[in-house]
Amino acid sequence: MFLYRWLWKNLQGYKGRYILAMILAFSTQLMLVVNPYIMRIVVETFISNPDAVENLANQRTLLFMLIGATILVNLLRTGIQYTTHMIMEVCSQGAVYKIRSHLFRNMQSQDADFYDKFRTGDIMTRLSGDVEMLRHTTAWSFRALFESIVCFLTVAIFYFTIHPGMALCMIGLTPLILFFSILISKKMGPLFGLQRERSTELNTAGEENISGNRVVKAFANEDYEIERFRAFNKANADQSKKTSVTWWKFFLPMEFTSQAVFAVHLLAGGIFAINGAITMGDYMAFSMLAWAVSMPMSMLGYIISDLKRFTASANKIIEVYYSRAKITDRPDAFNIDKIIGEIEFRNVSFAYNKESALSEISFKIKAGQTVAIMGETGSGKTTLVNLIPRIYDVTGGEILIDSHNLRNLKLKQLRSSIGIATQEVLLFSDTIDANIAFSDSNLDESQVRDFAKLADAHEFIEKTSQGYDTIVGERGVGLSGGQKQRIALARALAVRPSILILDDTTSAVDSETESHIQESLRNLDFPCTKIIIAARISSAKDADQIIVLKDGKIEDIGRHDELISREGYYKEVYDLQS
Repeated sequence: MFLYRWLWKNLQGYKGRYILAMILAFSTQLMLVVNPYIMRIVVETFISNPDAVENLANQRTLLFMLIGATILVNLLRTGIQYTTHMIMEVCSQGAVYKIRSHLFRNMQSQDADFYDKFRTGDIMTRLSGDVEMLRHTTAWSFRALFESIVCFLTVAIFYFTIHPGMALCMIGLTPLILFFSILISKKMGPLFGLQRERSTELNTAGEENISGNRVVKAFANEDYEIERFRAFNKANADQSKKTSVTWWKFFLPMEFTSQAVFAVHLLAGGIFAINGAITMGDYMAFSMLAWAVSMPMSMLGYIISDLKRFTASANKIIEVYYSRAKITDRPDAFNIDKIIGEIEFRNVSFAYNKESALSEISFKIKAGQTVAIMGETGSGKTTLVNLIPRIYDVTGGEILIDSHNLRNLKLKQLRSSIGIATQEVLLFSDTIDANIAFSDSNLDESQVRDFAKLADAHEFIEKTSQGYDTIVGERGVGLSGGQKQRIALARALAVRPSILILDDTTSAVDSETESHIQESLRNLDFPCTKIIIAARISSAKDADQIIVLKDGKIEDIGRHDELISREGYYKEVYDLQS
């Protein structure tokens, strides 16, 4: 019941219209008995009545009135059905719009743990297919279930007013239909859950191959990926087949039972008519509504199937809908006038899933200083800088910004004061101008150009097909690694950050470009503390402080001249690169 209360809650703003649509649906089912009732009168007055021909002239007005009533009722019922469908569609679209918007907003507020847990294909399935299942259920399944119940009850009551014995014969198969429905409900729920999982795996495999198609081609690994996708596709097809076969296994006897109503109508109706228990008009009324007994029974299988799919999809959506980020503002968090950029690590430790990545890290960076971080792969360099904007939270110790504990500052002010450029660059499928001005869409063209020049990107941007209006392909496809890094650096500088974090940002550029970028960073027209993860000595030697990490701990710390004078990782790299 929680799922249905949750969906009803998301119909806020549409509840009145949704209830109106249900009332209209109720009225259309009540109208079902009007035409059979009229036909009953017509048959008994004009067909089975021996005096009908003689009295035809006197009864002509009544005949025309009955015909007119039939046409009017059909037109009215059709109009109400159309209106009902439109209202249901508006309500369902409104509800899923709110749900999808909430899901996206919620995902935007999630921290790194969320994206470590959920796969991209899984998230996309929840945003698209699962939400669409909610729309279908809201617009069709609930209405169909309600209409089927009302239709059955209306017809049953109408039948009993005509002839209780005949009515019992017509609806006597209902318990058997309910038995099959319960079986379907129990069997199909787990199967739909498994089918959704196989579909998610298939979507994930497809998404990874689309985004990583260049890697696949570079390693000539198409055959392996085709086979891997085939395996996921086969697993999805096999599960879908199993689900369908199971559904039809129970649906076919239920369908056969519902269609048996017509045989019961012919047999029982014939016996009652021969014995004079019912008139020809009564028989005709029963005949015209036989479908209204079998149809709700037949629809029940489809509706149960949809409701099971709804349950599987809604459970997946709710998992994300109510997911809450672990890294949030404290109730007593505050903004400071301006973040200057003084940073201090005090005995900081951090662990990924209880596996230690950093241990007892302590150092201090004065505002405006440039600090380089070096170390072997896996030493914890990227993890360390990710703690500053609180991508992750420390598991021990504390980080201070301008003498304030990082956790006491508002996240929005903290992160908007930090510019980050990483080695693995993600550019959006938009113009170069929009990518650079990502943090502030109000930046004018001259400012965008200035930041591009600081990142030594202006010259190559001008040579592209449409300059700053050139559309960048998905994830920066079409640009070299060095070009993407320079655009990412320009994007980080456009924040005019108090703290600039460069995670090996010049690894893909040549020495001349790197030298130009370093000169630009030394001469920024705004105060900025710079933290540079470096693999090259040339990127670190001019830093005010160089921190060398090893196995998550500080191995050494000092200036360039100090570090090359003593044995250690830095001197080894210096000797190798020299």
